[in-house]
Amino acid sequence: MDGRLPAHVEVNGFVRAVQAVGGFGMVLHKGERDGGTILIVLVDNQGLGVLYERMPQLDGTRKWQESRVQVSDNKSDFDDYLNRRSQQDCDVWIVELTVADRERFIRDNLTPA
Repeated sequence: MDGRLPAHVEVNGFVRAVQAVGGFGMVLHKGERDGGTILIVLVDNQGLGVLYERMPQLDGTRKWQESRVQVSDNKSDFDDYLNRRSQQDCDVWIVELTVADRERFIRDNLTPA
């Protein structure tokens, strides 16, 4: 056993954490209940998203890292990428979180203690 939380529990925790600070969270794509990969889209005040996913590190851990940024002059490219990811991996979870202070949310919820 690897000590990892089931995906559905972790996703629920992210949504509740955002709601606790007055934000909004929703699941865009529901993946495999226990072991699915989780992608987090943090949306800013302008409606632009930044995609975070866990990336393997040299020490064997998996750290949340920014992997894609939505730009205002081509929003559809970002959405197309998310659609491709969900079609390529039916086990993936895509969670959209809208929060006023994105940097604080990242620091408090996506970085290891």
